[in-house]
Amino acid sequence: MATDTSKYKFNHSMLRVKDPKESVKYYELLGFKLINKIENPDAKFDLYFLAYDSPSAASHAAHWTDRQGVIELTHNYGTENDPNYKIANGNSDPRGFGHLCISVDNIQAACKRIEDAGYKFQKKLTDGRMRHIAFALDPDSYWVEIIGQKPLEQTENITTTDLSTYRMNHTMIRIKDPEKSKEFYEKVMGMSLKRVSENAAAKFTLYFYGYGPPAPEQSANGVSSTADREGLLELTWNYGTENDPDFKYHDGNAEPQGFGHIAVAVDDLDAACQRFEDLKVNWKKRLTDGRMKNVAFVLDPDGYWVEIIQNEKLKNRSNW
Repeated sequence: MATDTSKYKFNHSMLRVKDPKESVKYYELLGFKLINKIENPDAKFDLYFLAYDSPSAASHAAHWTDRQGVIELTHNYGTENDPNYKIANGNSDPRGFGHLCISVDNIQAACKRIEDAGYKFQKKLTDGRMRHIAFALDPDSYWVEIIGQKPLEQTENITTTDLSTYRMNHTMIRIKDPEKSKEFYEKVMGMSLKRVSENAAAKFTLYFYGYGPPAPEQSANGVSSTADREGLLELTWNYGTENDPDFKYHDGNAEPQGFGHIAVAVDDLDAACQRFEDLKVNWKKRLTDGRMKNVAFVLDPDGYWVEIIQNEKLKNRSNW
């Protein structure tokens, strides 16, 4: 029994939502397609899996477990009718999860299309100093970063945008100690560092991790070398947090809830979990715990949950 981390995929990121109809509508506006729904009426929750699935999408027509860049929306029954129910988006206290990010062919046209549909922005292209990124707000006020696959000057006079070119580029979480987090995602999860963005003046550094081939040192089209990728994990380190013994990020699963977990699909679930056991990881849930015997959860150094699932293309296990 063996497992090969080179076959792993950063499959999905889970967000709790108040009203699934409104959330699915929003992400479909961004070009996502509902590729799977798992209903759990006994436990009173449903899961909605969305991904880019056009013929030119990176994972077109693949099984939902054999993809990267999937979004899982979790709906607990009744929240849509509770006027006091509110999601914690991770960017106001308590902080932890930061945002999802999509990359688009024409950032100006993409942002205009979202604004014309009536949705709000945390940051428009014209706000602040960073004119090459925007942050749209979904119905629960989660931040969705929008980046361009081409330089601004190449698209400023183009008024159309092609949803089939979009990518679910990355998921951002804040980390306390970069050395501990880097060791975990490299040695335990088998990811590799694709890009580093240092911002010394603002006292933060971004580390982009993922599976697959290395990114080129610089992009051929003059933007981020990873802008055309899916399935990246952005770790944001604000300088000094590692030296504060009392500092802690919110994992999204303690109250107030919002972001739930990231998920990695593996080649052999039993072998992968045995490897994690041998590496003495901190478990949230082993395969043998509870009723669900087809998922496990590992804790990263900040206490974020990393779900481990079987890639059903490589080995059939669950009737998802």
